[in-house]
Amino acid sequence: MKRKFVIYRRCSTNRQFQSGLGLEAQSESVRRYLATQPNAQVLADFVEAESGRNDERPILKQAVDLCRKESATLLVSRIDRLSRSLNLIMMLEHYRVPFLAADNPEMNELVCHIMVAIGQAERKTIATRVRDALRQAKLRGVKLGGPNIEQARKLANEARIKRAKEQNDKLRHIVQETMQKTGLEKLGQVAEALNLRGIKTNRGCQFTPTHIHRLLKAA
Repeated sequence: MKRKFVIYRRCSTNRQFQSGLGLEAQSESVRRYLATQPNAQVLADFVEAESGRNDERPILKQAVDLCRKESATLLVSRIDRLSRSLNLIMMLEHYRVPFLAADNPEMNELVCHIMVAIGQAERKTIATRVRDALRQAKLRGVKLGGPNIEQARKLANEARIKRAKEQNDKLRHIVQETMQKTGLEKLGQVAEALNLRGIKTNRGCQFTPTHIHRLLKAA
């Protein structure tokens, strides 16, 4: 019996939509998952340019409506491509629309809620950094206008990138230490060893050979 899927891909801006930046990566992630499902039947592939903070998305609604009509599963590359809001996730669960993230297909409802909640908290933290940067600039006598607001946003983004790099450095050390102590060389085996230890990626997902490759390549 075939398992029906409706693909949904999302980028945050029209510029990303027109350039295709990020969308192809989402497609590749979805293709890799579908390759493991010999009975998969893709009914449609919806693409939308909209912020993940906005739950009012007409293209997503079309995808959900098709899932309900055809008893299909909504398939996204990552859970944050579906939504950054718990409200929308809970709405899908309320209407019994199954959804699945290709990068973590075994994710259960509890883990999903935790990951989305973490994403919400991270957005609030970024917003707080932006406000703090603006407040400090104002105290220094800087006249706040469009360019200065953009500078504050840039500083906040740089802080986020720095934190992500520090987290990746820690994970890279764990990977290298695991390889040294176990003698494992194949990336798939290293990923399995980390998963068995309960270690997660920065996004709270299980490790794959691709994750290991990217960490070691960035060294």
